[in-house]
Amino acid sequence: MKPVRIAFIGCVAEGRRSLETLLDIGERVDAIFTLDPEGARQVSGAVPWEDLAEQHGIPLHSVRNINDSGPVETIRRLEPDLVFCVGWTQLLRRPILETPSIGCIGFHASLLPRYRGRAPVNWAIINGEQETGNTMILLDEGVDTGDIVAQRRFPIEDDDTCATIYEKVARSEEEMLREVMPIIHQGRMPRKLQDHSKATVMARRRPEDGLIDWKRTRRELHDWIRALTHPYPGAFTRLRGKRVWVWKASPGPARGNADSDVLPGWWRLDGAPPTLFVSTSDGDLRIERVQVEGEREMYGLDFALSWLPPEGRRSEPEES
Repeated sequence: MKPVRIAFIGCVAEGRRSLETLLDIGERVDAIFTLDPEGARQVSGAVPWEDLAEQHGIPLHSVRNINDSGPVETIRRLEPDLVFCVGWTQLLRRPILETPSIGCIGFHASLLPRYRGRAPVNWAIINGEQETGNTMILLDEGVDTGDIVAQRRFPIEDDDTCATIYEKVARSEEEMLREVMPIIHQGRMPRKLQDHSKATVMARRRPEDGLIDWKRTRRELHDWIRALTHPYPGAFTRLRGKRVWVWKASPGPARGNADSDVLPGWWRLDGAPPTLFVSTSDGDLRIERVQVEGEREMYGLDFALSWLPPEGRRSEPEES
């Protein structure tokens, strides 16, 4: 097979697993580029790369911006055939895109052209999708607009979270790499144009966007919380003047006519064994894991015994 020289760019666990797959199937990786420590601290899910680089004798370059002149010149000197960019927050600019002889390859955790842009897994869960996927693409100067190299579909189950969906994403990337790399070694590149008329573009999410609106339905709030849980900053509300994160929840009983006067956002213990519930627009949400700012994460029952009076308490407005 024709040898292929690879430069790899990555920061989070998704990228590390793709690199491990490339190494496992015997690909030649000439350099790894990752964010410097300060930049990595600002990225959810950033992982170390030093051990992997040392184990395989691959030069590791820590950068602030991959498009700066220094990293660009380093990549050019490598004369790569492929640049892989996986689990990276910065778009590659033309100087890098034009460097490899074959092209730059990345992944986007959606069924492109749907859910282009930021946080595709989070948005898919928030929007109540029952299916999502992962797409291998040839990178261009647009946002997730490049030609499709390979694609995988998988369901979003009721018990899935952003973390479990990313596990499915990682497994699908391994499958696609093992499928596509032998084809590339044969001198071919499978590719098809995206149907841009069907594209949807999602907005960036910030930690402050996780505020819970208790006037939503049980199902909507279940999706909201599982979409934003670990390793992301989380969904939150406010009680007794402190921010409280809800890390795990599930839909509870629907609301009957007799309970129509219950205000959304009311926290209380109920049932036998006692369970922590919060009222929503159409019933109760069962709260399983919570965390008060400055304290450890705990079970819902432990939180209720420590933080709620017998009659319960309503969530408070978030401070500006």
